[in-house]
Amino acid sequence: MSNDVVLSAALRNNLISLQDTQNQIDTHQQRLATGKKVNSALDNPQNFFASQALDSRANQLTSLLDSIGQSIQTINAANNGITALTSLVNNAQALANTAQSTLASSTTQASQTGNVALNAQTKWTNITNLAAGNQLTIDVTDPTGPNGTNKLVNVVVSTSSGDTVGDVIARINDLNASAVPPVSAVSASLDSNGHLNFTAVNGGVMDITFQNAAAAWNDTSSLAMAAALGFGNQAKLNLISGGNGTTGDQVAFTAATGSTLSTGALYATTGATTALADASTTIGNLKTDATGAAAATNITSINDTLTLTVGGKTSADLFHTTQGAFSYNATSTTIGVLVDAINHDSNISSLISASFNATTGQIVLSPLTSAATDMQIQLGSPGGAGQSIDLVRGTGLGFGSQILTTGAAPGTKATEDIYFGAPAAALGNLQTQYNSTLSQIDSLVKDTGYAGINLLSNNNLTTYFNETRSTSLTTNGVNFSSAGLGLTQASFNSTAAINATIQQTIAALGTIQNYGSTLANNLSVIQSRQTFTTSLINTLQTGSSALVNADQNQEGATLLALQTRQSLGITSLSLASQAQQAILKLF
Repeated sequence: MSNDVVLSAALRNNLISLQDTQNQIDTHQQRLATGKKVNSALDNPQNFFASQALDSRANQLTSLLDSIGQSIQTINAANNGITALTSLVNNAQALANTAQSTLASSTTQASQTGNVALNAQTKWTNITNLAAGNQLTIDVTDPTGPNGTNKLVNVVVSTSSGDTVGDVIARINDLNASAVPPVSAVSASLDSNGHLNFTAVNGGVMDITFQNAAAAWNDTSSLAMAAALGFGNQAKLNLISGGNGTTGDQVAFTAATGSTLSTGALYATTGATTALADASTTIGNLKTDATGAAAATNITSINDTLTLTVGGKTSADLFHTTQGAFSYNATSTTIGVLVDAINHDSNISSLISASFNATTGQIVLSPLTSAATDMQIQLGSPGGAGQSIDLVRGTGLGFGSQILTTGAAPGTKATEDIYFGAPAAALGNLQTQYNSTLSQIDSLVKDTGYAGINLLSNNNLTTYFNETRSTSLTTNGVNFSSAGLGLTQASFNSTAAINATIQQTIAALGTIQNYGSTLANNLSVIQSRQTFTTSLINTLQTGSSALVNADQNQEGATLLALQTRQSLGITSLSLASQAQQAILKLF
């Protein structure tokens, strides 16, 4: 016997209808819960996989968008560097322009001012350590004359007991006419503080010599005379004409124009030919002029010594310097070796630089800092008459104007005092500042990188714009170190050198500006692609949603209708079952 429950056709139809309604309710409830009408490939394979492809591309472009954003920051970092770099190069150019102005004002005069007020004194002899018969000798030499030895004026003033300070000053100025032809070459005056000033008004090198009396030299009283006039710090004892250090000595100093101390043209004779010396010419082979008639130096002993004292620091013996595997002496040392020895001496190399101009045959000494205001050249010899070196401008080594002759006593030394023109220290300081700015440029460039890429240090930046990397933009890096910009270490020792430095800064600014324009253009392109990529991602995501997302309003209305249908189906099922219940009443 079968135990199956027998349902009427009406009940069975109602049950099937309720089951179908519940299935639809479940489907629409899932759509409302997930927000999607296609939740798996079973729902709609075509839309499901099409949506996945669009989402995948959108995700790849989203990752690419982050990379584009980093590229923008890298370019922004480089642009910040460009801005700062422009400022530094402008500063460097301003320093060079200042040096140009300073040099232009300095090349017209060599000037020295004393530090003692003399305006309160009516008579020369009323000043302590000054006496009748004192002599002042002022030489002004034109460095542009023949071989640099054209003497503009040689003023020799002897004082008398009735002279006032004003009389001596007037006599110095009047004796400019002693030059042939007459020329205004030197000016003497008292400044607002009553300090005595000597100025070479038309350029050149000015040498001041103090002599205590017309008839004799005496170092003690001559030094006292220099100090009484306010030049005690400048004047220094020079040994002249075989003096032995007590008598026959001269007290003097030299003031040089401009920012450098240059020799006159140096010559050398090879065979029968005399021409400008070159770096390989030995000191002992130097000649006074192009005729080669006389030797410029009287170095006869390998024991002769030469030292420079700059700003109070004294070099090693420049004639006997050992560098590397080479050892030099006074007879075999060449111009190039001497220049090299100066530049490598640990005591003075930071204060002064030496160079040799092969075109003009000149050795040039340039102050490097404000501390290098003065220099002393000292010759030493083991003794004996005739051991000397002529330092007259244009002959010998060409520094200063005195003839330094070592005394007869063994070990004596002759000294020439050189004082750079007043702007020399300022130019040296400007040069130091300029070269320091170049170092700051190098440091700035090193610090301009972003995320490992430094566009100002020759690193290239490639920015990709699509997921297959088939479209991109490469921003080429540059070398914007000082060397890369063509900026070299400055030497503010001549108008030509300063002009060359200024031209370097102008070219560097042009290069920076051009690259800044390139960066701006590339940044604009990358930002446009960033905006485009953002819009494309939105388009892809919108398209993907259109394929699989459910209409919430439609799904809600459908669910409500199904729930109503379900309630009606349950009511209909109840009514259909009531017919069977009526049969039970028969029993």
